[in-house]
Amino acid sequence: MKKSSKLILVLLVGVLGTVIAFAFGQKAKVPVKSAMQTVQTHLTNMTRTNTDLTRYPRSTAKDGTLATVTSDDWTSGFFPGSLWYMYEYTNDKKWETLAREWTAGLEQEQFNKTTHDLGFMLYCSFGNGYRLTKDPKYRDILIEGSNSLMSRFDERTGAIRSWDFFRDVWQFPVIIDNMMNLEMLYWASKETGNPAYAKVATTHAITTLENHFRPDYSSYHVIDYDTLSGKARAKQTHQGHADASSWARGQAWGLYGFTVAYRETKDDRFLKQAQGIADFFINHKNLPSDKIPYWDFDAPSRPDLPRDASAAAVAASGLLELSGYSGAKGEAYKKAASQMLASLASPAYLAKPNTNNNFVLMHSTGHMPGKSEIDVPINYADYYFIEGMVRLEQMNKEKKAAK
Repeated sequence: MKKSSKLILVLLVGVLGTVIAFAFGQKAKVPVKSAMQTVQTHLTNMTRTNTDLTRYPRSTAKDGTLATVTSDDWTSGFFPGSLWYMYEYTNDKKWETLAREWTAGLEQEQFNKTTHDLGFMLYCSFGNGYRLTKDPKYRDILIEGSNSLMSRFDERTGAIRSWDFFRDVWQFPVIIDNMMNLEMLYWASKETGNPAYAKVATTHAITTLENHFRPDYSSYHVIDYDTLSGKARAKQTHQGHADASSWARGQAWGLYGFTVAYRETKDDRFLKQAQGIADFFINHKNLPSDKIPYWDFDAPSRPDLPRDASAAAVAASGLLELSGYSGAKGEAYKKAASQMLASLASPAYLAKPNTNNNFVLMHSTGHMPGKSEIDVPINYADYYFIEGMVRLEQMNKEKKAAK
């Protein structure tokens, strides 16, 4: 290549970078209506092409085919939950019918005491269903599921146990993801009048706040507790780049989880924590200009470093709620959330209809160290993207009505 051609190329790249930086420095306009129309098409196609209501769409397999899971998988509640959000958004009874059909197969998981993920599995499905329909059967399932989740709480550690595997490595592992399962317990206390559920949720949140975070508000993925003393004995990762790195989706789980904890308790410690995590996330030097993070904030740079759309979707939805509790800082959180949602709603991440195995978003990363679900669609990315869109639409309507 001639020197003049190289110079032109460098200048073009520079100009493009400036344009992108400027565009995302402004308040992003999120195309909610058109994006949600695409979402409806994907969900419609997914329900038409998958008729086994006991096999829940999760991701794309390595051979390119649709990967589905049974009800006991931690992600089983996200597809039914997405259908419930579509019912809320459209008020079209066909979505309620589909949501009920896909939710029904999860009922047995209310008795599952082998997992900490019952909030994901039951509250995203039955929880949204109960919120929208007040079906008393859903209420009973959620309360029983909350009892099952409570069975994993340990007084000595002050936490809910996460995994039961690798017992030769961990005594009592607790992952940052577990913050997302506390919302169901807070709901159970309000619904039953029994404060025990909320007490466990708040105790777990305080334990997580004290042990999972570094001074800059970044999070470890796994804390292993000593079952005798109850104290933290190891701080590690399982899905991140390294023990000391900041796994992107882990930061998003923490942001969202502590925002919920503040909503339910009004404990300022939780608000400060949520804001600290949010500031770490949105201001990180390694966050790309489109605001969709790489799978780990500290992963070594390379041209094909995978993004994680799911981390952005979770963070965006959490930031929207956090913005309402944060006074003057709230505008910065809403702006960041809007930028993330605008990127996710762009052709770079929002799949065209009849592609992507009928999932909504492209480019999520599930478990990079395990070489699993890398640069593929994943159902929880879709769920939190849809939730974020519904939340943003509601916030905009409320703002318009207040004028």
